[in-house]
Amino acid sequence: MEPVEGVQVARQDLLHPEVVQAAFQDHPVPQAEAPVWQAEVVVLLHQARLHQKNNLKKLTMNLKTPLVILYLCSFVMSAQSLSYVDQAVLFSTESNFGTARYVGMSGAFGALGNDMSAVDINPAGLAVYNKGEFSTTFAYRDTDINSSFYGNSIPNSDDYFRFSQIGGVNSWDSFGNSDIYKFAFGFNYSVVNHYNNNYVVQGNSGIPEYPDDPDFNFDNDPDNDINYINVDDQYFYNYTSGINDKFNFSFATLYKEILYMGASMAFHHIDFYQNTIFEESNNDGEGNTMDVRNVEYLSTYASGFNFGLGIIVTPYKGLRLGASYQSPIWYNLSERFEQRRSYIFNGELDPDPEYPLPNYYDYQLKTAGKFTGSIAYVFGKYGLISFDYIYQGFKNTKLKPSSNFIDENLDLDTGLRNTNSFKIGTEWKYNILSFRGGYRIIQSPYNSSASEYDVEGYSFGLGVKFSKRFGLDFAYDNSAYAEQYRFMSAQGADPANLDITNNRFTTSIVVNF
Repeated sequence: MEPVEGVQVARQDLLHPEVVQAAFQDHPVPQAEAPVWQAEVVVLLHQARLHQKNNLKKLTMNLKTPLVILYLCSFVMSAQSLSYVDQAVLFSTESNFGTARYVGMSGAFGALGNDMSAVDINPAGLAVYNKGEFSTTFAYRDTDINSSFYGNSIPNSDDYFRFSQIGGVNSWDSFGNSDIYKFAFGFNYSVVNHYNNNYVVQGNSGIPEYPDDPDFNFDNDPDNDINYINVDDQYFYNYTSGINDKFNFSFATLYKEILYMGASMAFHHIDFYQNTIFEESNNDGEGNTMDVRNVEYLSTYASGFNFGLGIIVTPYKGLRLGASYQSPIWYNLSERFEQRRSYIFNGELDPDPEYPLPNYYDYQLKTAGKFTGSIAYVFGKYGLISFDYIYQGFKNTKLKPSSNFIDENLDLDTGLRNTNSFKIGTEWKYNILSFRGGYRIIQSPYNSSASEYDVEGYSFGLGVKFSKRFGLDFAYDNSAYAEQYRFMSAQGADPANLDITNNRFTTSIVVNF
């Protein structure tokens, strides 16, 4: 199969994201002056131009605009990029990022505090600090993705290294004889998710995604129609990049050395990019061949905020009970979607490829809120053990304006479930060393998911306290889960199976003052 017109590279070079983006550079975005709904109709008409030329002419002559849009949506829904439902789930989930101490204990910090990343779970933990602290963290992640499609397996790998956390807290005792014993204020920047990943899927389902000549019936002569019903090969490449991060500002207080109370406000930011390439080689069984290449580019920018409330109770020495609520994140999103498709018939490039205008969308997303219940026991200066239970209400995930996302919100309501997840962590100290470990199960939010789609992870950590003011923490975290990717929602082929393993190494520098 030849490259897309205007991108003269070998197939292996096409995997580079710069090449994918180059596919759109020779098609500048026109400035639309018409109303938004008219512009969208023009985009849809252009996208379906080669799909059903003659049928589309008849349709536009006899039906009103809303029905035209409804008909053409069947073409648009064949996009390879993430659906709105999948994207809503993606932006509602968090990875095990944080300080190395937090990572080493698998994030089981709801009743503990005394860690900068713990305030993202329960802001009341800020008041556990008896002195000021500053920490910064770096993370390295290696990801292995094994794709399986109709008996063909392909190993894929990706890695990155980046700064992932920085924060500080200041704590001071109250004055006088007040029942409020302590105040604490803190800020923390942290990575929530990092979207750098890529994988390749290749095989032959035997079910063509593009069986029809895009020019069929153009001349009203059925004898000239060709159906490319025999699949020779199918190939899919997915590349994602970007980041989901946040700034958290927290305040906490201690009441009578029994009750810790805290509140937080977080400001979120998302940059998400996805490039996809789908290639298919088909024939009609009579010597005619058709190669199809569909290239898509999706970029999403989002900003949002949420708040958190929490308490920690110490009913008697050593025992700590925690409860916290993290509100939904209210996002404002801006999205750009571009697509181009080219055909090669019997080895000859179609001189009239499809170059639809880019789609621009602005919308809102309310993610799933989260409740966390925690219990921990501290064995004096020797060690501790901690357990967190997390309930997340994914069925409350909504896209807005609601009138524009009726079907998507219905899919969110019926296709998602509220989740129950668990974390357990422990830490034990010997001299200047702290040894840590943790385990977690994060339930998949999809209703149809089996247990293999849950995220299962374990972690180990080591802390070295060189002095009262300075320490280094190290952590290793492993997680594994499965995903499925379906090429086209309207076709009958099985989805590709993805087995994903993440290995993360984290280092934190901690300074007390």
